[in-house]
Amino acid sequence: MPDDEPEEFLDRLDAADRAALAERGRHRRWPTGSSLFLDGDRSSTVLVIVSGRVKVFSLTENGDEILLAVRGPGALLGEMSAVDGSSRSASVAALEPVVALVVGVPDFVEFLRTHPGAAMVLLRLVISRVRDSDRKRVEFGAFDIAARVAGRLVELADRFGEPVPDGVRIAVPLSQDELAGWVGASREAVAKALRVLRDRGLVTTGRRTMTVLDLDGLRRRARG
Repeated sequence: MPDDEPEEFLDRLDAADRAALAERGRHRRWPTGSSLFLDGDRSSTVLVIVSGRVKVFSLTENGDEILLAVRGPGALLGEMSAVDGSSRSASVAALEPVVALVVGVPDFVEFLRTHPGAAMVLLRLVISRVRDSDRKRVEFGAFDIAARVAGRLVELADRFGEPVPDGVRIAVPLSQDELAGWVGASREAVAKALRVLRDRGLVTTGRRTMTVLDLDGLRRRARG
Protein backbone atom coordinates (compact mmCIF):
# COMPACT_ATOMS: atom_id res chain seq x y z
CA MET A 1 0.00 0.00 0.00
CA PRO A 2 1.79 3.18 -1.11
CA ASP A 3 1.99 6.32 0.95
CA ASP A 4 -0.01 9.18 -0.51
CA GLU A 5 1.39 11.80 1.84
CA PRO A 6 1.45 15.25 0.19
CA GLU A 7 4.45 17.57 -0.17
CA GLU A 8 6.41 18.42 2.95
CA PHE A 9 5.65 21.45 5.12
CA LEU A 10 8.07 23.95 3.60
CA ASP A 11 7.08 23.07 0.04
CA ARG A 12 3.44 23.89 0.79
CA LEU A 13 4.05 27.35 2.26
CA ASP A 14 3.76 30.38 0.02
CA ALA A 15 6.85 32.50 -0.58
CA ALA A 16 5.96 35.12 2.02
CA ASP A 17 5.41 32.52 4.75
CA ARG A 18 8.65 30.72 3.87
CA ALA A 19 10.57 33.99 4.16
CA ALA A 20 8.89 34.86 7.47
CA LEU A 21 9.75 31.46 8.92
CA ALA A 22 13.37 31.69 7.74
CA GLU A 23 13.76 35.03 9.51
CA ARG A 24 12.90 33.37 12.81
CA GLY A 25 15.53 30.64 12.62
CA ARG A 26 19.17 29.79 12.06
CA HIS A 27 20.81 27.02 10.10
CA ARG A 28 22.65 24.13 11.74
CA ARG A 29 24.44 21.05 10.40
CA TRP A 30 24.47 17.46 11.66
CA PRO A 31 26.80 14.67 10.43
CA THR A 32 25.57 11.21 9.43
CA GLY A 33 24.39 9.18 12.40
CA SER A 34 24.02 12.08 14.82
CA SER A 35 20.87 12.71 16.87
CA LEU A 36 18.69 15.72 16.15
CA PHE A 37 16.08 14.87 18.81
CA LEU A 38 15.82 12.25 21.54
CA ASP A 39 12.55 10.68 22.68
CA GLY A 40 11.49 12.20 25.99
CA ASP A 41 13.58 15.37 25.67
CA ARG A 42 12.00 18.67 26.57
CA SER A 43 10.88 20.54 23.46
CA SER A 44 12.60 23.87 22.85
CA THR A 45 12.93 24.00 19.04
CA VAL A 46 11.36 22.82 15.81
CA LEU A 47 13.42 21.95 12.75
CA VAL A 48 12.79 22.30 9.03
CA ILE A 49 15.04 20.05 6.95
CA VAL A 50 16.89 21.99 4.26
CA SER A 51 19.02 19.15 2.88
CA GLY A 52 19.65 15.52 3.74
CA ARG A 53 17.35 12.87 5.15
CA VAL A 54 16.56 11.67 8.65
CA LYS A 55 14.84 8.73 10.29
CA VAL A 56 12.17 9.13 12.96
CA PHE A 57 12.13 6.21 15.38
CA SER A 58 11.32 4.90 18.84
CA LEU A 59 13.06 2.27 20.98
CA THR A 60 11.23 -0.57 22.70
CA GLU A 61 11.97 -1.57 26.30
CA ASN A 62 14.27 -4.24 24.88
CA GLY A 63 16.22 -1.69 22.89
CA ASP A 64 14.78 -2.65 19.49
CA GLU A 65 14.43 0.23 17.07
CA ILE A 66 11.01 0.85 15.51
CA LEU A 67 11.31 3.05 12.46
CA LEU A 68 8.34 5.41 12.16
CA ALA A 69 9.19 7.53 9.12
CA VAL A 70 11.87 8.82 6.81
CA ARG A 71 11.84 12.57 6.24
CA GLY A 72 13.68 14.71 3.71
CA PRO A 73 14.06 18.31 2.56
CA GLY A 74 11.13 20.52 3.52
CA ALA A 75 10.02 18.30 6.41
CA LEU A 76 8.96 19.87 9.70
CA LEU A 77 10.12 18.08 12.85
CA GLY A 78 9.05 18.64 16.44
CA GLU A 79 5.82 20.46 15.64
CA MET A 80 3.58 18.37 17.91
CA SER A 81 5.71 19.03 20.99
CA ALA A 82 5.86 22.71 20.07
CA VAL A 83 2.09 23.02 19.88
CA ASP A 84 1.07 20.99 22.95
CA GLY A 85 4.12 21.62 25.15
CA SER A 86 4.86 17.94 25.73
CA SER A 87 8.23 16.21 25.55
CA ARG A 88 9.52 14.67 22.31
CA SER A 89 7.49 11.61 21.32
CA ALA A 90 10.21 10.06 19.10
CA SER A 91 13.90 10.29 18.30
CA VAL A 92 15.34 11.67 15.06
CA ALA A 93 18.75 10.78 13.62
CA ALA A 94 20.58 11.82 10.45
CA LEU A 95 20.76 9.15 7.73
CA GLU A 96 23.22 11.37 5.87
CA PRO A 97 24.65 14.88 6.43
CA VAL A 98 21.75 17.16 7.29
CA VAL A 99 21.22 20.91 7.25
CA ALA A 100 18.12 22.22 9.02
CA LEU A 101 16.54 25.51 9.96
CA VAL A 102 16.26 25.66 13.76
CA VAL A 103 13.38 27.76 15.16
CA GLY A 104 12.66 28.28 18.84
CA VAL A 105 9.27 27.05 20.01
CA PRO A 106 8.00 30.52 21.08
CA ASP A 107 8.99 31.96 17.69
CA PHE A 108 7.34 29.06 15.85
CA VAL A 109 4.10 29.38 17.82
CA GLU A 110 4.05 33.12 17.15
CA PHE A 111 4.69 32.41 13.46
CA LEU A 112 1.63 30.15 13.33
CA ARG A 113 -0.48 32.71 15.19
CA THR A 114 0.41 35.51 12.77
CA HIS A 115 0.40 33.41 9.59
CA PRO A 116 -2.93 31.55 9.42
CA GLY A 117 -2.13 30.09 6.00
CA ALA A 118 0.89 28.33 7.48
CA ALA A 119 -1.22 27.13 10.41
CA MET A 120 -3.65 25.52 7.97
CA VAL A 121 -0.75 23.87 6.13
CA LEU A 122 0.39 22.39 9.44
CA LEU A 123 -3.12 21.17 10.27
CA ARG A 124 -3.44 19.42 6.90
CA LEU A 125 0.00 17.89 7.34
CA VAL A 126 -0.86 16.48 10.76
CA ILE A 127 -4.12 15.06 9.41
CA SER A 128 -2.31 13.40 6.49
CA ARG A 129 0.15 11.78 8.90
CA VAL A 130 -2.68 10.47 11.06
CA ARG A 131 -4.30 8.96 7.98
CA ASP A 132 -0.99 7.44 6.93
CA SER A 133 -0.62 5.87 10.39
CA ASP A 134 -4.12 4.42 10.06
CA ARG A 135 -3.22 2.92 6.66
CA LYS A 136 -0.08 1.34 8.08
CA ARG A 137 -2.05 -0.22 10.95
CA VAL A 138 -4.35 -1.79 8.35
CA GLU A 139 -1.28 -3.17 6.57
CA PHE A 140 -0.05 -4.92 9.70
CA GLY A 141 -3.34 -6.77 10.04
CA ALA A 142 -4.20 -7.38 6.40
CA PHE A 143 -0.99 -7.88 4.42
CA ASP A 144 1.92 -10.29 4.53
CA ILE A 145 5.49 -9.15 5.15
CA ALA A 146 6.42 -9.07 1.46
CA ALA A 147 3.50 -6.72 0.77
CA ARG A 148 4.49 -4.47 3.67
CA VAL A 149 8.10 -4.34 2.46
CA ALA A 150 6.89 -3.58 -1.06
CA GLY A 151 4.74 -0.76 0.31
CA ARG A 152 7.64 0.87 2.09
CA LEU A 153 9.85 0.56 -1.00
CA VAL A 154 7.13 2.19 -3.09
CA GLU A 155 6.98 5.02 -0.57
CA LEU A 156 10.74 5.53 -0.71
CA ALA A 157 10.78 5.36 -4.51
CA ASP A 158 7.95 7.88 -4.82
CA ARG A 159 9.44 10.35 -2.36
CA PHE A 160 13.19 9.92 -2.73
CA GLY A 161 13.73 7.88 -5.89
CA GLU A 162 16.30 8.82 -8.51
CA PRO A 163 15.62 7.74 -12.12
CA VAL A 164 18.29 5.43 -13.55
CA PRO A 165 18.39 3.55 -16.86
CA ASP A 166 16.99 0.32 -15.41
CA GLY A 167 14.40 1.80 -13.05
CA VAL A 168 14.28 3.98 -9.93
CA ARG A 169 17.16 3.98 -7.49
CA ILE A 170 16.31 4.37 -3.79
CA ALA A 171 19.24 6.32 -2.41
CA VAL A 172 18.04 6.41 1.22
CA PRO A 173 20.68 4.47 3.17
CA LEU A 174 18.44 2.18 5.23
CA SER A 175 19.73 -1.11 6.62
CA GLN A 176 17.65 -4.30 6.62
CA ASP A 177 17.34 -3.92 10.40
CA GLU A 178 15.84 -0.45 9.96
CA LEU A 179 13.49 -1.68 7.23
CA ALA A 180 12.47 -4.56 9.52
CA GLY A 181 11.61 -2.10 12.29
CA TRP A 182 9.53 -0.10 9.82
CA VAL A 183 7.38 -3.02 8.70
CA GLY A 184 7.17 -4.70 12.11
CA ALA A 185 9.01 -7.90 11.21
CA SER A 186 12.30 -9.66 11.95
CA ARG A 187 15.41 -9.00 9.90
CA GLU A 188 15.28 -12.58 8.64
CA ALA A 189 11.68 -12.17 7.46
CA VAL A 190 12.54 -8.95 5.65
CA ALA A 191 15.55 -10.59 3.97
CA LYS A 192 13.23 -13.37 2.76
CA ALA A 193 10.69 -10.82 1.49
CA LEU A 194 13.40 -8.94 -0.41
CA ARG A 195 14.53 -12.22 -1.96
CA VAL A 196 10.96 -12.84 -3.15
CA LEU A 197 10.79 -9.35 -4.67
CA ARG A 198 14.16 -9.87 -6.37
CA ASP A 199 13.11 -13.25 -7.76
CA ARG A 200 10.02 -11.62 -9.28
CA GLY A 201 12.20 -9.05 -11.04
CA LEU A 202 10.75 -6.14 -9.07
CA VAL A 203 13.90 -4.90 -7.33
CA THR A 204 17.64 -5.33 -7.08
CA THR A 205 19.43 -4.81 -3.78
CA GLY A 206 22.91 -3.83 -2.65
CA ARG A 207 24.48 -2.61 0.55
CA ARG A 208 22.08 0.07 1.81
CA THR A 209 20.85 0.71 -1.71
CA MET A 210 18.02 -0.66 -3.85
CA THR A 211 16.76 -0.16 -7.36
CA VAL A 212 13.10 -0.65 -8.26
CA LEU A 213 12.97 -2.31 -11.67
CA ASP A 214 9.17 -2.45 -11.98
CA LEU A 215 7.43 0.23 -9.92
CA ASP A 216 3.94 -0.64 -11.12
CA GLY A 217 4.54 -4.30 -10.30
CA LEU A 218 5.83 -3.33 -6.87
CA ARG A 219 2.69 -1.25 -6.27
CA ARG A 220 0.54 -4.25 -7.14
CA ARG A 221 2.52 -6.46 -4.73
CA ALA A 222 2.11 -3.80 -2.03
CA ARG A 223 -1.67 -4.25 -2.28
CA GLY A 224 -1.28 -7.88 -1.26
